Amino acid sequence: MSTLARARCQAKAHPLAMDAVLAAAVLVCMVAGSFVEPRHRDSVSWVLRTPDPLSLLLMALGAAALVFRRRAPMAVLALTGTLSVVESLTGDPRAPVAMSAVIALYTVASTTDRPTTWRVGLLTMTVLTGTAMAAGPLPWYAQENLGIFAWTGIGATAGDAVRSRRAFVQAIRERAERAERTREEEARRRVAEERLRIARDLHDVVAHHIALVNVQAGVAAHVMDKRPDQAKEALAHVREASRSALNELRATVGLLRQSGDPEAPTEPAPGLDRLDELTGTFRSAGLHVEVARADQGTTLPAAVDLAAYRIIQEALTNVQKHAGPQAKAEVSVVRVGPNIEITVLDDGSGENETQHSGGGHGLLGMRERVSALRGTLTTGPRYGGGFRVHAILPLKNRTPTGEDPV
Repeated sequence: MSTLARARCQAKAHPLAMDAVLAAAVLVCMVAGSFVEPRHRDSVSWVLRTPDPLSLLLMALGAAALVFRRRAPMAVLALTGTLSVVESLTGDPRAPVAMSAVIALYTVASTTDRPTTWRVGLLTMTVLTGTAMAAGPLPWYAQENLGIFAWTGIGATAGDAVRSRRAFVQAIRERAERAERTREEEARRRVAEERLRIARDLHDVVAHHIALVNVQAGVAAHVMDKRPDQAKEALAHVREASRSALNELRATVGLLRQSGDPEAPTEPAPGLDRLDELTGTFRSAGLHVEVARADQGTTLPAAVDLAAYRIIQEALTNVQKHAGPQAKAEVSVVRVGPNIEITVLDDGSGENETQHSGGGHGLLGMRERVSALRGTLTTGPRYGGGFRVHAILPLKNRTPTGEDPV
């Protein structure tokens, strides 16, 4: 730390002590100046003189008042200004008592606003200079009188400049702090969004594959004794579904790894290009699924592609769990203008509709995915039985600020 920086730290830590040092320095300057008198004849010369006891008293009082200039700047200015006026009226030769008033005026200007500085500065200059010119022992045009005017103006101007600089530095510091808080809030928001996205993916993966495993395990248990071949086939499907679940869980949880951790997932997120594979797993579990697509040639953004896949996966999982053993499902993917529309229908029995539309985490996850893409989701029972899930996903997604999402 430099000497200047260390001095500033000490001044902030002990302001009263620093003001006492300043007052002592001002007193020394005033006393030293009171012993010298300039002569202006053919040439400039300096002669020694002895100041009056009253002048020494006024200088001592003015310097002592500066010790309290931070606590009561206006009161100190009024006191030092009064002492300067008294010295202007009585001092002959005059002592530099006005130096304490200049320091007090500087303090007022540096701690108040600009209008107050203008008013107080003009009043101080007018009173001190006017008193010295009108009632002092020297001629009104004397250099000492003009010096009072100049020094009071310099004090007010310097104090105002220091106050402006402090305000500017404080504004920069506050702006930097706000920017830092904004960055931290943005980082927390992104972390929360990422956690929510990973939670949705985990739910979709687990719900889908565990539902298939449950169905196939039930089939295997039912036909184990009478049809061992069919039970063996069902167990093979259980094994395949559990393997797929583990792979997708590994890929999803791998997103939580640090950049230097090994075995980070490298395969792309699932999309509609794997729709046949997805529906095949449900057909293997005994669900009759029909797929109709009218989106050939459409390249989907990664977020839309993943959301479409997960919506179909969750909707078919709900059909598998709640629509009944004889239910049939229809999946359609259609490009309509700037949107891609996903529809999943089933003809499940009415006794399961309430449970199917109960609004668990699956439907909530679908709504969150669609809302994140600024799309719309409609779910509800169909007339005559069954359930319908309809999602509209915009291909060119926009954030609320109008910028493309990253």
